[in-house]
Amino acid sequence: MDSSPSPDICIPEQWLEATESIAHSSMLPIALICGAKNCGKTTFSRYLLNILLNKYTKVAYLDTDVGQPEFTPPAFLSLTIVHKVTPDLTVPCLKTPERCLFFGDVSCKRDPSTYLSYVFAIYNHYRKEYCISDKGEYPHKIEVPLIVNTPGWVKGVGYDVLVDMLKYICPTHVVKISISSEKKNLPAGEFWSDGEHDETINIIEINSARQDSLNRSQCFSSESNISTIKELAHALTSHCPYEVPIASIKIRHLHCEVPSSEIFYSLNATVVGLAVDSDGPENLPWCLGLGIVRGIDSVKGVLYVITPVPNSSLEKVNLLLQGYIQIPSCLLQVQGCISPYMAANTLTTG
Repeated sequence: MDSSPSPDICIPEQWLEATESIAHSSMLPIALICGAKNCGKTTFSRYLLNILLNKYTKVAYLDTDVGQPEFTPPAFLSLTIVHKVTPDLTVPCLKTPERCLFFGDVSCKRDPSTYLSYVFAIYNHYRKEYCISDKGEYPHKIEVPLIVNTPGWVKGVGYDVLVDMLKYICPTHVVKISISSEKKNLPAGEFWSDGEHDETINIIEINSARQDSLNRSQCFSSESNISTIKELAHALTSHCPYEVPIASIKIRHLHCEVPSSEIFYSLNATVVGLAVDSDGPENLPWCLGLGIVRGIDSVKGVLYVITPVPNSSLEKVNLLLQGYIQIPSCLLQVQGCISPYMAANTLTTG
């Protein structure tokens, strides 16, 4: 398999050495990538993913960056099992994660404790399914290396969250990427420890590449010719909505409480997580994708939802999760185009 980077991305020698040392480690690699915003964590993680796929048949990718996730839309934490090398590191791509949780926000600052509980739940799933536990609490499974991508918020509460993640995950390798502004970087060494050095952890400190040329954009089918907001609005409305009986679905608002009399006003014309309710002790519903509540008919008792999630998965959905992810106002107010969405504060009455 070809793991060489794209022609317009230059991989520094430091990065080459770092990825090779992780790939040829004597232990199953669990590599956590951290550093300030725009230091190149995503590009490094993608390149490391390709290098590991030259040795392993598949690699797990735990994405904790809810603002700029690698394989899902924003506001998700996810575990994706990757089987193929990505030849062009500049091309963003969506993949179907094995497990994901809808956090409903692009930063953990509003609710860091819930955010951490999501990270830990997904990591526990990885340990159970793909990693041998030293304590033997999980049965033997095929060994799959793990890459953990982290947010670029490394000060204040963001720093505390990162420390808690490092302590819980106990990675075999911690890659710290530094930028030219020293005050924005993480402290040197094993900054998350309580003073005792863990010899099982390899700390790799590298500098940022001069440019991170990963071009992030909204992902659509390669056959789609979308260049304007109006074309985007029409592309979304080309999907026939599903009629979802209100009585058959639960609604949960994340990070806030909404009076029962205002639930539908709050839910209308919003982006929601489509989830499967859990009866477990942690009560964390696995999310299967996103949908847009296009309208609500209170007389018929149905929600109109558009989503790319396949029917086979939608049959399992019994819970809608509403966070702080909004439909861009430009899609609701396209000049010369009648918006397919209801105004955010009105309901259909017939």
